[in-house]
Amino acid sequence: MNAEISFDDSQNGHLEEAEVLELYRANQWSAADKPAALMAALQNSHSLVCARIDGRLVGLGNALSDGHLVVYYPHLLVHPDFQGRGIGRQLMQAMQARYAGFHQQMLTADGRAIEFYRALGFERAGKTEPMWIYAGTDH
Repeated sequence: MNAEISFDDSQNGHLEEAEVLELYRANQWSAADKPAALMAALQNSHSLVCARIDGRLVGLGNALSDGHLVVYYPHLLVHPDFQGRGIGRQLMQAMQARYAGFHQQMLTADGRAIEFYRALGFERAGKTEPMWIYAGTDH
C-alpha cells in the first residue's frame, strides 16, 4: 500500500476541511480547534504537499517562503495509523527537493521529531534558541 505524494499547487483545491481536521485531531494538534484559520493557513502556504492512500488523506506538509532564499516548514503530519511507513520522509523529501538550493531551510522540532529531521539533514542552528509566542496547548 504505497502513498501517493503530490503537491497541491491549486492552493487547497483538493483538500476538504473534514479530512484535514481528522488528520490534525488524530495527531492531537491544537490547530484543529481553529478550523477556519487552519484552512486559510494551508491555503496561503507557499507549498502544500499531501499524501493519500486509496484517496484518503494520511499526511501533509506545508512551507512558508519568500520564494528565493528562505523556507520554513511549519507543519508535517502523518496520521498515527500510517506512521512508521516512510510517508513523513517522502513528504519532507518532496519539500526539500522543491526548495533545494535555498540559502536556509528552517523548522522547529521537538520530541521524536528531532531525530526524524536529523536523519533528513537538519541540525541545530548554531547557538540559536527557539522562541515563540504560542496560543496552542499541545507543546
